[in-house]
Amino acid sequence: MVENPPNASNPSEKALLRRTLLAARRALPAEALAGAARALSRSALALPELAGARTVAAYVSVGSEPGTRDLLDALRAAGKRVLLPVLLPDNDLDWAVYEGPGSLAESVRPGFMALLEPVGPRLGPEAVTGADAVLLPGLAVDRRGMRLGRGGGSYDRVLARLERAGAHPALVVLLYDDEVVARVPEEPHDHPVQAVATPSGVVRFTASA
Repeated sequence: MVENPPNASNPSEKALLRRTLLAARRALPAEALAGAARALSRSALALPELAGARTVAAYVSVGSEPGTRDLLDALRAAGKRVLLPVLLPDNDLDWAVYEGPGSLAESVRPGFMALLEPVGPRLGPEAVTGADAVLLPGLAVDRRGMRLGRGGGSYDRVLARLERAGAHPALVVLLYDDEVVARVPEEPHDHPVQAVATPSGVVRFTASA
């Protein structure tokens, strides 16, 4: 279980919490990762926001992140249009449609783990504004719905783009069970999410949480 940081927005506290959470993920055995991915897919698919969505912006998990491959295939099998990100040189995200496992190719970027990205036509960074639900990676979410990302800023840009466009998709973070914590450090640009899906179920948030 990860201990909660003090109630502050000191960047060093974010960095310390990120290191702690990443170390905990790296310690997970392969069997646990596979089982968690299957359970996470079941939890996420139970969300009405995904069941009713026509377009879902998602991502391909890497390393010891909560696995998304089962979920991506289940969403596609359910007739959803699934958008996957393509990392741009400035860390912003372009998008392309997921057409199944064969439509992914490995891409290596300096400073990043090898990524699996869609090979189809690029739709542009604004494509995410047409999604009914956006699945966000993260390292933790607190009981107010505030998300701690990995610090690269890509999804901060996505959330800012949604806000500028007046788009209001459901925002859902995919995590392991013990990554839902009491509080994470926050900054003015951070956005709360509506729900988090974990292998054991779903946690929802309200504005007063």
